[in-house]
Amino acid sequence: MEVVILPGGKPIAALAADAIEALLRRKPDAVLGLATGSSPLPVYEELAQRHERGGLDFSRVRAFTLDEYVGLPAGHPEAYREVIRREFTDRVNISPDNVRGPDGQAADIPAACRTYEDAIRDAGGVDLQLLGLGTDGHIGFNEPGSSLASRTRIKTLIEQTRRDNARFFGSLAEVPHHVLTQGLGTILEARHVILIATGAQKAQAVRDLAEGPVAAICPASVLQLHPHATVLLDEAAASSLRLADFYRHSYDGKPRWQGL
Repeated sequence: MEVVILPGGKPIAALAADAIEALLRRKPDAVLGLATGSSPLPVYEELAQRHERGGLDFSRVRAFTLDEYVGLPAGHPEAYREVIRREFTDRVNISPDNVRGPDGQAADIPAACRTYEDAIRDAGGVDLQLLGLGTDGHIGFNEPGSSLASRTRIKTLIEQTRRDNARFFGSLAEVPHHVLTQGLGTILEARHVILIATGAQKAQAVRDLAEGPVAAICPASVLQLHPHATVLLDEAAASSLRLADFYRHSYDGKPRWQGL
C-alpha cells in the first residue's frame, strides 16, 4: 500500500486524474471502477476538464459503478447511476451503453448481483477502481463486519452511514436502508485501487485502514492485502498516522516516471 499525503483536494484530484489518463493512454479500452460520494467528485471534474481541453478520449472505456441504493425509482437524482451520469459520464465521450451499475430495482436481487459480477468478469476485470472512505472505514457500502471475501450483494446500511448520506437527500427518512454493493473480494480483484480521503473526520478511519490490523471492523483495511493500492490523503485526513513522516519521505523520493 502506498500512502501519499498532499496539501489539499486539488492536488489529490490532479494526481488521481494523472493515473487514469496514463492508463487510458496505454490502454484506451480500459475498464474503470467508479465510486460516488463526495471524495471522487474533484477527480471527475478534473477528468471532464481534460476531456474538454485536451481531448482525453473515453470512447472505448467501459465503466462499472461501485454500488447502488435499493428501491429508488428510475431517474431519482440520488440514484448512483444518475449521480455518475450527471457528474461524469455525460461530460465525457463515454457511451452510456458502456456504463453499468448494480440493479437496485431488480425483482430478483441475488440474480442481479450474480449478473453484475459476471459482467465485470466478462469485461476482463476492472483496471483501476476509485474509492472513497466512510467515517467508519467502509468502502463501497461494505459496512463494518463485512466479509473480507464478499462479492456483490445486498447490504443494510448502519445509521451512521445513513446520517452521513442524508445531506444528499431531503431528510434522513428519505435515505434508503438497503443497497447493492461490490464486495470486498470483488474490489480486491481490481488491478489498481486508488482510495481518496480528505478531512479530519476521516483521520481515524485512515489510521485504521493503513496502520491497523486487517479486520472486518474496518473494511478498508482489506486494501493492505492488495498488490497495488494507493491511498491519497490531505493533511487533515493524515493527521492520526504514526508513519506520516515516512510516507512523505517515501513519496518525495519516488522517481516521477514510476507514477502511482
